[in-house]
Amino acid sequence: MKVACIFGVAVVATLGLNGCTTIADMAGADSATLNASAAQGFTKMRQEAQQKGQLDTSSSTYKRINTVMLRMIPYANQMNQTGHPFSWQLAVLKSDTMNAYVAPGGKVVFYSGIVNRLNLTDAEIAAVMGHEMTHALEEHSKNKVGAEVLTNLALGIGKSYVGDVGGGLGGAALDLGSQVGVGLPYSRSLESRADYGGLMLMAKAGYNPQAAITLWTKMSKMDGAGGPVFLSTHPSNQERIDAMERNLPAAMAIYNSRR
Repeated sequence: MKVACIFGVAVVATLGLNGCTTIADMAGADSATLNASAAQGFTKMRQEAQQKGQLDTSSSTYKRINTVMLRMIPYANQMNQTGHPFSWQLAVLKSDTMNAYVAPGGKVVFYSGIVNRLNLTDAEIAAVMGHEMTHALEEHSKNKVGAEVLTNLALGIGKSYVGDVGGGLGGAALDLGSQVGVGLPYSRSLESRADYGGLMLMAKAGYNPQAAITLWTKMSKMDGAGGPVFLSTHPSNQERIDAMERNLPAAMAIYNSRR
């Protein structure tokens, strides 16, 4: 979702992505620690959602998301250069909120609203999944932690924001979401990286990458009218679509090579 390497602009701009992740390691937020923390948060979130009847484990929406995730996991694992294997798990939350994220270590969270309200096709679900998987695989949340250390920005600020957009879900869902930056925007460069990586990942998994453009077109139409949390504070809709169109030939070559 969103990261904070835009804070402390002068220092962070100099350090860049690798600098932020190095600072995170020095602060004790190394990959293994972040993955373990996300796993604990994910378990707590699932338990809380189940107790409240908000955990979807059987609907057609859940089955479609799960099928897409399982199909993409082998290709996501090929992209994993973190030095730590991901333990992929899925939670689908019953909520009209249009949001999705992948927490460190492969904990996938989809709010049913992003699929149902946007009437997503399987390929468009794959576009969302690929984008979020790329954030996790490139450890953009670790980048966020490093940026926050540099700017003395507490993670609680993110939690205070997501409380307004959590769709009535419990605190565990908001806590886990805040780990990957809900309420704290990723830099545009990291969003562009996730767009590119997601486009290539969905193509490798055999999903037509043209669906990424239809996805963002749908979300663009919802923007400003109770639109997706997933979309807020990201690069402008047209900038995003233009970049995807430039990268589409490379993605289509991968997709067509599988046919």
